[in-house]
Parts: sequence; structure tokens; C-alpha cells
Amino acid sequence: MGAREQIGDLRERARALGERADPTGHGDDGPAAARAALGQLADAGLLAATVPARDGGADLSELIAADGLTVRGLCALRDELAYHDGLLDLMLVMQGLGSFPIARGGQAPLRAEVLPRVATGDLIAAYGLTEPGAGSSLDEIATRAVRDGDGWRLDGHKTYISNAGIADFYSILARTSGEPGDRGTDHLSMFYVPATAAGLRVEPFEVIAPHPIGEVFLEGVSVPDAHRLGAVGEGLDVALATLATFRTTVAAAANGFARRALDESRAHLSTRRQFGRPLGANQGLRFDLAEMDTRLRAAQLLVREAAELTDAGDPGAAHAVARAKLFATEEAGWICDRAVQHHGGSGVRRGVLVEQLYREVRALRIYEGASEIQKVILGKGVLAREGATPGG
Repeated sequence: MGAREQIGDLRERARALGERADPTGHGDDGPAAARAALGQLADAGLLAATVPARDGGADLSELIAADGLTVRGLCALRDELAYHDGLLDLMLVMQGLGSFPIARGGQAPLRAEVLPRVATGDLIAAYGLTEPGAGSSLDEIATRAVRDGDGWRLDGHKTYISNAGIADFYSILARTSGEPGDRGTDHLSMFYVPATAAGLRVEPFEVIAPHPIGEVFLEGVSVPDAHRLGAVGEGLDVALATLATFRTTVAAAANGFARRALDESRAHLSTRRQFGRPLGANQGLRFDLAEMDTRLRAAQLLVREAAELTDAGDPGAAHAVARAKLFATEEAGWICDRAVQHHGGSGVRRGVLVEQLYREVRALRIYEGASEIQKVILGKGVLAREGATPGG
């Protein structure tokens, strides 16, 4: 099976699962719904794509080296899952985000213990970067890990941690030297921390698109050195490699939400009648559909470029990823907003799909590097090009 066929197979399996989903029917029990979604992904064999083949994941070697992950494959999955059900998309990507630091920096025994069970859904992963004072700037990380005999003691506070409360383990970025705000590449280290560790406490909260998320408090949590992910001082490298792998997939999920919103608008404008004719007969609304379609197609092309360059290890991938993340998430917000407008009063009613899409897509402009951060990356890149001048 070649690369095109492997991507097509992943997309088709995601589509088959998504067509059985009810994105508005998860109810108020977030943890139970999240676990159910994870189980569906596991039964469909899709979670295996979040773990390298070397560690018990899917063999997608036509797309990427066997010891890595394929961004093209993950993008295909997220695009299709987001189109059908945002919770399926979220639970898939969190398995990858939370476990990739282990694949990247974990010692062989830890990888063998954890990662095959991530691929089957028997363990739920979470990724612990963000803190009350450290969002886009990881230099501000205050959670501290200090030597304690043969291991480490972790103290700190993480926030906006998806899967908090249902996760079986957290990949935690902590400070092993220096003070918050110190610049440098060797002050942080990454650790695998089981959810059952003494001193780890979770306080859930709610966000605009409900899913398990909350605060994670670490109070004297003991971690053996065997659970360190990468060398001491290499935590920033592990964290940035994780973000580099998954950032393009955020844009792909945005495209999935936008594609569904466009389809919902098209169907509604074709069937809803006012003043004796379908709404779609209104030229202004047709113009809306034309612009939605064009913006979505541009976003899809940017995501394709970014995913291909990332999988190929191209040195220009970072700028392509920033373009895709910025454009796709911003345009998806606009497209979902127009879909709500097309539905009129029903568009803001809970339980109507376009209202849910509007809420689901909003956070993507913040997750894994806010739009403003992508502009910083791109602006520096434009100025660094040979012969570039401001405004030129």
C-alpha cells in the first residue's frame, strides 16, 4: 500500500466511524462521553496512528520513517473526525500529544510499558505544558523539578490541561535549573507522571466547547529518574518537537469543522424558503458560499503543503506550518460564523450543529500556538528572506 492509499485508508476509516457519531448527543457527562469516544477510536484502530510503529503503533512507513509519526496521516484523520464529531477529534489528538514526549525521549522500558497501551486506548494521555503564568512563553515555566535521591520531586501548577481528571498519565514540563523568565534552552526537562502519583491533584473546569479539562497541581510528587523524558535540560526540545509534529493537525481539524459548516449552510440555504423562494436564491448568500468555499480551499492547500514538508523534514516546514495554522484556524472561525448567520435564530440554539461548530472551532486559534505567535514566526521569516524589506 503506497502513501496515497495509506492516507485514503485512514480517512475512510475515520469517515466510517464519524458517520455513526452524534456530535450533539454527548450530554452533560463529559468524562463518560470522552471515554466512550476513545473506545470508539480504539475499536476502529485509529489510535494506533498516534504512536510510532516502533512502539506498537500503526505501520505507516510509506508516509514516514517507522520510528516517527506521519503529519499527513494525522491531518487526514483530524480533518475527517472534526467534520463529524469534535470529541472524536479531540480524544485522538490528545493521545498523540500526551504520549509523543515518551516516544521522543522515553527510555525503552517506559516506551514498552506505556505506548502500546496508548495505541489501544487502554491508557489515556495528557500533555502538561501550560501554567497560569506560562502560555505562549515556555521560558516562564515555574513548575520545578529538583533532585531527590535517585529521582525527582515535582512541585507546581498546570492549567488548561485537556484530559485532566480522566488521564492515566501526564507528560509534564518542569524547570530543572534557573528561574522563570530566564532565557536559554537547557533550563527545562520533561517527565512522565502517572495520574495515581501521590501529591498529584486535579480540579476540573468548563470551557466553551465542553470536554475534560482542568488544573493539575503537583505537590511533592516523586518521579523516578527512569521517567525522565530526554536528557536533563532537553525538555524544551521535546516540547517544541511535539508541537512541531501536531501544530499542522490543528489546522486540519479547523478545516474539518469549516467543511462541515459549509455543507450545513449549503443544505440549509437550498431548503429553507422565505418570500416564496429558497434562501439560496439570494445573490448575497450565494456570494457568502463562494467566499466560504474559496477560503476553505486555500486553507486545505496550505495544510497539505505544511504536512508534506514536515513529513519530509524540510527546513522550511516551520514557516509553512505557521501559515497553515494561522490561516486555517482564523478562516474556519469566519466560515462557522457565517453558517450560524445563515441559520438565523436556530443557529444560536443549543443542540443545533452549527452552534456547536461555532464553539468547537474557537479554541483552535489559541491551542498549540495562538494566531499572534504564528504571525511572529512568519514576520521574522519574511524579514529574514534575502532582499526582503518591510512593506515590500
